[in-house]
Amino acid sequence: MEQILGRTTQWLNADGLASRTHGYHHRLVDVGTGDGRFVLAQARTRPDTFVLGVDACRENLRTAARGAPGNALFLIANAHMLPPSLAALATEITVNFPWGSLLTALLDPDRPVADRLAALAQPGATISLRLNGEALSSNGWSLDAGAAQVSSVLRRAGFVLSPAQRLDAHALRTLPTTWAKRLAFGRDPRAVTIQGVFRPHGCR
Repeated sequence: MEQILGRTTQWLNADGLASRTHGYHHRLVDVGTGDGRFVLAQARTRPDTFVLGVDACRENLRTAARGAPGNALFLIANAHMLPPSLAALATEITVNFPWGSLLTALLDPDRPVADRLAALAQPGATISLRLNGEALSSNGWSLDAGAAQVSSVLRRAGFVLSPAQRLDAHALRTLPTTWAKRLAFGRDPRAVTIQGVFRPHGCR
């Protein structure tokens, strides 16, 4: 796994990851983490949780990685090809306002990314996924239809989900992500959150 440390990167093997996360019973993996603002906020307010931010674009993460506390880590990886060392690591998964290829893959009934998210999760791990209307529109979906499609894809991958809930401008302003703030003060603040628990098929 390639870990970003600001201007430089280093290789982190499975033993190194196990050492970094040792002692943390709560491990959050934020997929498509963007500029890392959400990861930093979670790590600083939840010292009992180890938070990993994963994104394919290293340039987005340089600043965040330089200021990361000891319970945060940023990895360079594509959501389609997450490192095997992350398998069954997460007790919590978040995906905040995906767009581009990540959103397209989450809408795909063949589950190319939903299965990768399932591979990250321990049984009983929670998932929180937030979608915005503008990004869905650019993929040809309405907000409600897009949320229903993503929910269907995730359910087929083993996630048990609650009905999608709308996020208003106030709720968006409370989320520590750059995109949430842009949406809250933008012309199109439509967004939903999808939450649930990973239950591997055949488990209760």
